[in-house]
Parts: sequence; C-alpha cells; structure tokens
Amino acid sequence: MIKVIINGCNGHMGQVLVQEIKKDREMTITAGIDRYTNNNDDFTVLTQFNNLKEKADIIIDFSHPSSLPDLLDYSIRNHVPLVIATTGFTAHEIEMIKTASEMIPIFYSANMSLGINVLLNLVKKTSKTLNDNFDIEIIEKHHNKKIDAPSGTAFILAEGINEELNNSKSFKFGRKTNKNRRDKMEIGIHAVRGGTIVGEHQVIFAGVDEIIELTHKASSKKIFAVGAIKAAKFLLSKNNGLYGMTDLLD
Repeated sequence: MIKVIINGCNGHMGQVLVQEIKKDREMTITAGIDRYTNNNDDFTVLTQFNNLKEKADIIIDFSHPSSLPDLLDYSIRNHVPLVIATTGFTAHEIEMIKTASEMIPIFYSANMSLGINVLLNLVKKTSKTLNDNFDIEIIEKHHNKKIDAPSGTAFILAEGINEELNNSKSFKFGRKTNKNRRDKMEIGIHAVRGGTIVGEHQVIFAGVDEIIELTHKASSKKIFAVGAIKAAKFLLSKNNGLYGMTDLLD
C-alpha cells in the first residue's frame, strides 16, 4: 500500500484528491498538512511539517506557494518523493524546486490534466507549421476564486509554443495599449475570471481568411486529482531529478 501525505488537504483540490485516493486500492492517506485543521476521522491533519510523526512513501502538494520552503525542507530531510501541483510560483521558487530535485525525486506540473498536456503537444506542432502566416492568442478562463492570472497552464502553453519557435516571440498580456497595432512577433495571453469555471484553455491561430482553435475544457476538478495520483505512482520508481507530464506521457 502506498502511503501518502497531502499538503493542502483541506483546500478545494485537496478535498477532491482525498476522495480520489479513498477510491484507489493501492493508496492510503497517512496524514495531511493544512492551515485549517478541521476534524478528520480518517487521518491526522497538522498545520506544519515540523509536528509530523507519520511516515509516507510520497507527498502530493495542492496548496499555496508560501508553503514551498517547509515542504521542500521536510521532503529533503526525510527523502520523500514529492508531487507538486500548486501553481503561481515565482521564478525564484521554480529554481528552489529544481535545486531540491537534485536531492529527491520531484514531479512538477502547473496542470495535472493528461488532456491539457496532449493539447500542449498539439499546439507546439501546430505553431511550428503555421508560424509565418498566423497570429497566436491564448485565452484562459477560471473561477472567481483563482488567485494567479494568467494561469500557470497559460504560461506552459505560451512557453511551449515559444520554445518550438526558437524563443522568437514575446508575450503580450491583455490588449490595453496606446492604440498600437498588434506586433507580429507576440503571443497574446488573456485571463477571464468568473463564476465556477473549473478551467478552460483556448489557443487561437488566426491567419488570413481562416482560424484554427484548439481548446481544452475541464468540467471537474477530478481530472487534476487523477493526474496527480498517476504522477505519484510514476515517481515512486524514479531516481532523484525533476520530472513532468512529458515524462509521464512518454
């Protein structure tokens, strides 16, 4: 049985993950970390890793960037593999994750959906084919409680496209300008926040007299929990290093 610690267990995604692990015959939750220690009859919930006595085979993190230092410190000291599904990290925090991955196996993805990563592969191939004649715009939509904007997934899509095009593009956030025309060498990125939208990402390739749209819509947060569980099982057999969805899909 795979023993799991969930960081952010009482958040929206943490609760979805708890329910999905309960249905998994290969996994069990030994403890949770969360700033809210609601009563829980199934496993211990603590506010910080320092007080944690329960042992685990892996940690799955759906929390907040502010918890990253304690999370990495605990994982390194106890040599516990780590799946990070939290979004909104700064460039410095991403470097912290990369450094930690030299000492423990870490799986990091800003989007745990298998489908969104298939979309990433599609838009990379499409952008390489259409680059010279098509403008590229990305629109992402999420619920009104999401903090970071644009989403981490929007950045993944934009950066994936840009890498495919030899980093020749710049990113344009929104369209408020001093009446400047669109620059051919930019990728537009736009964020929509409202209601209970789980997550939608659309990549538009707009050419002369034709438009290609590639879209992924998440209708339930379960897809992110399922992806995180797959990532956890994948990571258990890996050596120290940083892994992502590309590794899992391959």
